[in-house]
Amino acid sequence: MKFHGVLFFPVTPFAADGSLDEERLAQHIESGVAAGAGGVFVACGTGEFHALSAEEIERATQVAVQTTAGRVPVLAAAGGPTPVARDQAARVGRAGADGILLLPPYLVSAPQQGLVRYVEEVTAATDLPVVFYQRGTARLTADTAAEIAALPGVVGLKDGVGDIERMHRIVRAVRAVPGTEDFQFFNGLPTAEMTAPAYQGIGVALYSSAVFAFAPEIALAFHRALAQDDQALVSRLLDEFYGPLVALRDEVPGYAVSLVKAGVTLRGLDVGGVRAPLLDPTPEHLARLSELIDRGLEVVGA
Repeated sequence: MKFHGVLFFPVTPFAADGSLDEERLAQHIESGVAAGAGGVFVACGTGEFHALSAEEIERATQVAVQTTAGRVPVLAAAGGPTPVARDQAARVGRAGADGILLLPPYLVSAPQQGLVRYVEEVTAATDLPVVFYQRGTARLTADTAAEIAALPGVVGLKDGVGDIERMHRIVRAVRAVPGTEDFQFFNGLPTAEMTAPAYQGIGVALYSSAVFAFAPEIALAFHRALAQDDQALVSRLLDEFYGPLVALRDEVPGYAVSLVKAGVTLRGLDVGGVRAPLLDPTPEHLARLSELIDRGLEVVGA
């Protein structure tokens, strides 16, 4: 399973009664794949994994698999308490996913060997390839990352910590392990485009784009500009779109998800609001988001 291009993390639409809206999820995913997504990561962070039931994760994965119809890889999330993560891993396997994004264990801080054990026990519950998500309570040393990378079934590491020096050491340590030539690294920070140039410099070219969920024109233009070393366009988008978006995102905890979901609705597909404990954007913030989207589209000529 090899990824290229912009990675799509769809939101999870909810109907008026609060239930999973499978029809709109299918529409949302189809739109992203048609726009050129390199992979679909369903029911993950942007998809409100934290607020979904095990049954909803399984059903969302089924919808994603049916909608993509093999055009791009589909990964779904598992994480939290070990028994729960093992159950989720089995469920997304039954749903037909191509792989799993393994989120950290719930709340507790663990020693490094405990994190290795967590990955071992969850991967034992599935035959699917696993990408481990470093963030929150799961912060790896270079040695631990190399040990996890060598585990059967582990094919990638996504970084949500943002410590470039630590991540550089991790990349070098993993690359020194025989047989990890195809191991993939991902920049998983919120609004990853802001740090994509820095991560590219340490050998981490793949990144998750939340913006792709509501403005694929902007996300794809940035990705092309970065690949073609078009520094003028990269800088302009960072200054006029991504930077102000991050400033807005940082005003309210949880806006890394709430703004994305609101952006999808602003662009024409009503995907409902976010579940607790997140909050939907205020009218003022929605207006600012709308202006930012218009500005980004103007910059890329869309």
